[in-house]
Amino acid sequence: MSEDTIFGKIARGELPATMVYEDEHCLAFRDLYPAAPMHILLIPRKPIPRLCDAVAEDQALLGHLMLTASKIAAQEGLGDAYRLVVNNGAGAGQSVFHLHLHIIGGRSLSWPPG
Repeated sequence: MSEDTIFGKIARGELPATMVYEDEHCLAFRDLYPAAPMHILLIPRKPIPRLCDAVAEDQALLGHLMLTASKIAAQEGLGDAYRLVVNNGAGAGQSVFHLHLHIIGGRSLSWPPG
């Protein structure tokens, strides 16, 4: 299902994106509609529609995404002041059904997010 999303097309190189990171497991690019001065989307190359669709064999990949998000935040100068967001399902605001982490920072972030 998620192979046919815009993120699947970006992962396959069929659509352009402003890449900030790539490895064999994931890639990260700048969000076209940023919610903060720094807003990067980190996606796995493996098409997983929602976080709740991940299975036990995805555990290492999910951990890799978390560690990579921290690496990207440091690379982008966010230091230790950033937010990671994963929306799971339409009711939580997920609009592209390919698992992705939002790395958001570059300004003060309030809580609760909304």
